[in-house]
Amino acid sequence: MAKALKITLVRSVIGYGQNQRVTVKTLGLGKLNTSVTHTDTPQIRGMIEKIKHLVRVEEVEQEG
Repeated sequence: MAKALKITLVRSVIGYGQNQRVTVKTLGLGKLNTSVTHTDTPQIRGMIEKIKHLVRVEEVEQEG
């Protein structure tokens, strides 16, 4: 099984810059406390690093 990252939006993007808002949307997050799962890649890790103060990240096993 491959590694995956479960990313949960835990803080609002209100008051943060446009580039951080776009990053949140690109990851597939919308409302607070929504979660998405992405394959663990350097690109995803880079996006997480950019908005690490807004999200919670957990490593999970990817199905399939």
